[in-house]
Amino acid sequence: MCGIVGGVGERNIVPILLEGLRRLEYRGYDSSGIAVLDNQQQLSRIRSLGKIKSLDEKIQGSPTVFSGQIGIAHTRWATHGVPAEHNAHPHICNNQVAVVHNGIIENYAELKTLQLAQGYRFTSETDTEVVAHCIHKHLSDGHDLFNAVLTAIKGFKGAYALGVIAINEPDTLVVARKGSPLVIGVGIGEHFIASDVSALLPVTQRFMFLEEGDIAKITRDDVCIFNAEGEVVERLIKTSTLSSHAVELGEHRHYMHKEIFEQPQAVIDTLEGRISQEHVLVSAFGHQAEALFNTITQVQIVACGTSYHSGLVAKYWFEDIIGMPCQVEVASEYRYRNPVVQDNTLFVSISQSGETADTLAALQQIKRLKKAKNIPTLTICNVAESSLTRESDLTFLTHAGPEIGVASTKAFTTQLVSLALLLTCVGKTQGLISEERENIIVLGLQKLPGLIKSALANEDQIMEIAKQFADKSSALFLGRGTMYPIAMEGALKLKEISYIHAEAYPAGELKHGPLALIDENIPVVAIAPHDDLLEKLKSNLQEVNARGGQMIVFEDEKSNVQSGPGFKVIKATTNVGRITAPITFNIPLQLLSYHVALIKGTDVDQPRNLAKSVTVE
Repeated sequence: MCGIVGGVGERNIVPILLEGLRRLEYRGYDSSGIAVLDNQQQLSRIRSLGKIKSLDEKIQGSPTVFSGQIGIAHTRWATHGVPAEHNAHPHICNNQVAVVHNGIIENYAELKTLQLAQGYRFTSETDTEVVAHCIHKHLSDGHDLFNAVLTAIKGFKGAYALGVIAINEPDTLVVARKGSPLVIGVGIGEHFIASDVSALLPVTQRFMFLEEGDIAKITRDDVCIFNAEGEVVERLIKTSTLSSHAVELGEHRHYMHKEIFEQPQAVIDTLEGRISQEHVLVSAFGHQAEALFNTITQVQIVACGTSYHSGLVAKYWFEDIIGMPCQVEVASEYRYRNPVVQDNTLFVSISQSGETADTLAALQQIKRLKKAKNIPTLTICNVAESSLTRESDLTFLTHAGPEIGVASTKAFTTQLVSLALLLTCVGKTQGLISEERENIIVLGLQKLPGLIKSALANEDQIMEIAKQFADKSSALFLGRGTMYPIAMEGALKLKEISYIHAEAYPAGELKHGPLALIDENIPVVAIAPHDDLLEKLKSNLQEVNARGGQMIVFEDEKSNVQSGPGFKVIKATTNVGRITAPITFNIPLQLLSYHVALIKGTDVDQPRNLAKSVTVE
């Protein structure tokens, strides 16, 4: 995933592009660059390896004034070509056309061979450079910029969001999207583009969201959009309710820390308007929801990464609480096999961004099957105008707010809340849960913000425990029932931001292999809720302790795991139920990974090799 920002107006665009890049840096931070048409109508470009700060310093130290009223910018997460200045975008062809690109051109090797034969010179190892050469070729053949781009994209296979400027049309910015998000920011006498609304909040609150296959010609005074069929279309202008301050750190040292502490409010926002007088409103999932929910006999969830873990928790809930079969699969595996999907299956895709390439492809695969079967589709997502929300029959927005830190926190929590609401709606629609059970679930969810605040109050204890990881290179996480996917999420968070190898296992599987790993050098983190499996879990913990393992136990106050040699016990919560327990116990694991990363000195918000949303395979 990479970040794109651009614009055309009557003022110097460079400060706007730089600020947009800072706000998009979570999308890629290997390298960055800006290209503008300067006062002599020539392309001027500055690129830098590393983060946006390096690019800004390079611009400030430029021997000539770097400015222009039209420009494009990019922050890169490397796919083709190592992180290096010569691979950074924008890419320029023959000093006439400049391109920024998010996505992958799958047939770039074939195009590169053709372009080498045509005499084009390559200065990078990226797939994007073929885009610049291709557009230049069509400009040389007599096309204007819009038609040069339109003709070029017909020969591309893969995914792209493109921003293009050229010296022969100094007032025109052309954009196109297929498989990667792109928005247009609407101003007065100026217009902007970006991969994400957050990049443009300082300059506009009004946005048009390009749809799959759209291509647009943008000037200071006009935006003309064509769909994939070449027809002129209008895209509604929507006013964002986000403020520019929503993506600022405030008093927090890192975005991840800020977002961990925003979770009580994120839960409140996700519940708002979805429950009423101890009842869940089925209509919150869409006006068709009740009719569609009435037809289903099972649930299929697909997702990636953290979202996959939320689906695993939901599997326990669906089968335990309402007795409905539920399957969960990693989207990147699901899309590349031939899944047998039964009639009357609710297909649920989960994604923070709504642009995850594999999850989107899995949904599109199912939509092709829908013609012959009843397979209603639902997306649980944090971004209203994303590709997944547009492709699905039903959409449920999590209202987590902007999440900038690469390691997902509040998105995961609000996904679990959303899945709990879904479970309740399906159960009540089909008469699988009583009104009393519905009331209990709703009351539990209403208590959740307070439970999370109580869990956050353990931060000082967790900071002390994090010191145990200072010289460690591996860790083991244990859980049973719904706590097993929470253990998986805890292990993922630790490896993402501290680079410690971490694995999660069902506690009952210790004797089947993992016990061989146990010694004094591997911390073992366990989750001990007060439930039917508690005594079995305590036996598992004693097995670890007997072999010299160092245990860190997050428990319910009623669980009474005894502290002692080899045991550090934190009473993380109390008075939680089957739904609120996994959500609440996840909070201390987030704080643990954060503070371990601080001790290790890693980049918390932008861990190496990772980007926020995976919009390419």
